[in-house]
Amino acid sequence: MTDDTRARILRAALDMFAARGYHAVTVREIAEHLGLTKTAVLYHFPSKSDIIPALAEPLLAEMDAVLAAAERRPDPESARWAVVTGLLDLWLSHGRLLQMHMRDQALSAHTATFGRLRDAAMRAQELIAGADPDLAARVNAAQVYAALSDPVVIFADQPAVELRAAILEGARRLLGSPVPQVMSADPPPAATTRRLAQDRPAVRGRPGTMSGEMVNAARKMRASGAYTVDDIAVELGVSRATLYRHLSARGAPSAAAE
Repeated sequence: MTDDTRARILRAALDMFAARGYHAVTVREIAEHLGLTKTAVLYHFPSKSDIIPALAEPLLAEMDAVLAAAERRPDPESARWAVVTGLLDLWLSHGRLLQMHMRDQALSAHTATFGRLRDAAMRAQELIAGADPDLAARVNAAQVYAALSDPVVIFADQPAVELRAAILEGARRLLGSPVPQVMSADPPPAATTRRLAQDRPAVRGRPGTMSGEMVNAARKMRASGAYTVDDIAVELGVSRATLYRHLSARGAPSAAAE
């Protein structure tokens, strides 16, 4: 199916770009990895650079949402920490994309995408700096912003909860203010499930099995009431049928109920 082929291309491209670098991977290699023709890949993405905005769009849309929510906060201090914790959870959930970009600045390959990322970064730093910041506050905000993403890539093999706590502690030291308790809680389920899906070795098509950790994460997402089965399947990179099969022992909802 066309949509499934497009999704497979994106998953394979992200894996290959993160492992080897955007510039080192060719469209032909992506096609061969998936058992497709080069023409089939180019049908969905007319050039390799066109893959970049499709990979980056979820991240950029979620960044906009985090920043918009922070701007609605009643005071600069709560807005600052809403940006810090919101972006950190976002980086944790998109670790492979960050890894891809850190390897060879891959997001710069598409001018409009890089421009959106740059503008969002500047907007975030303004919120972190607070109202009427002096030079020191602006520099401090830039340091905090950079310190949120790099450790996510460098320490990607560490447990997400522990890594998040350590990064927040570093931000607290840079900002000189305590992390609000409500914002210091564990990362949302989506951050954990995306990391689980991203860390799984790439295979052709969607995998038919789930690890125990993935099943537990899926159950937590369902229990939260914030995710549909379709949402969870996308986050974990599995089919609805696979998800239902693994959740059935705990009373998964019927397909008709979704």
